[in-house]
Amino acid sequence: MNIQPALEILRARAPFVPDLALVLGSGLGALAGCAEAKAGVSIPFTDLGFPVQTVQGHQGKLIFCELEGRKVVLQAGRFHFYEGNPMSLVTAPMRMHARLGVKAVVHTNAAGAVNAAFKVGQLMVINDHINLMGTNPLIGPNQEPGPRFQDMTSAYDPALSAQILASAKALGQEVQQGVYLAVTGPSFETPAEIRAFRTLGADAVGMSTVPEVIVARHEGMRAAGISCLCNMAAGMLPQPLTHAEVLEAGAAAAASFEQLVRTFLRDLAL
Repeated sequence: MNIQPALEILRARAPFVPDLALVLGSGLGALAGCAEAKAGVSIPFTDLGFPVQTVQGHQGKLIFCELEGRKVVLQAGRFHFYEGNPMSLVTAPMRMHARLGVKAVVHTNAAGAVNAAFKVGQLMVINDHINLMGTNPLIGPNQEPGPRFQDMTSAYDPALSAQILASAKALGQEVQQGVYLAVTGPSFETPAEIRAFRTLGADAVGMSTVPEVIVARHEGMRAAGISCLCNMAAGMLPQPLTHAEVLEAGAAAAASFEQLVRTFLRDLAL
């Protein structure tokens, strides 16, 4: 898709070029309601010509504000592949952030814990991913100046990830590290699939983030990822999975997540 019209609107309305973009996933949107965000500049996705968000827990707007002395843009919501959106729309915010001048992005999401040692409500720093979405957002004509064949050896920036872990340690938070596996959804996974994913080396499973990280790297931005483990994956507990459970667990983790983000921003050296 052509993002130029949206980018021109964004450039005209953005009050500054942010140091960092923060994508708020399901259940983690409460940060968009903090005092600094309320005092910032809010731009709904619909003002940029994008469709209305359809998933509960995604507000669908960009918020330019200062947090802990950092100029940031909060992306309150994302476009999902399972909503029927093309990959070009799913990843359009990443291309806009980069072309606005953003150098780094932290992706957050709700995920199911595949690793039996993990607990519901914990945060997991993503150190790698497995793409089982059946497609790649770079398919098609190459969008220069990104390379035709994007290296993904260190998709998740080691220094950014280390800073998130250091911030968690300073707060006394128990934060996990692991591999995030992406599927299309919107159905939750079967117990057999979860057993297969565990064999593949996955620690958590979700329905987003991976295409955005690929495009963020293609655009030259540094990337980091944090998953909120909102449920144990299918078959690990007797009860069925629901989206309400995801939102509830995200809300329960909201305070510790905001603490972690604020400490990370305060201590971050870009």
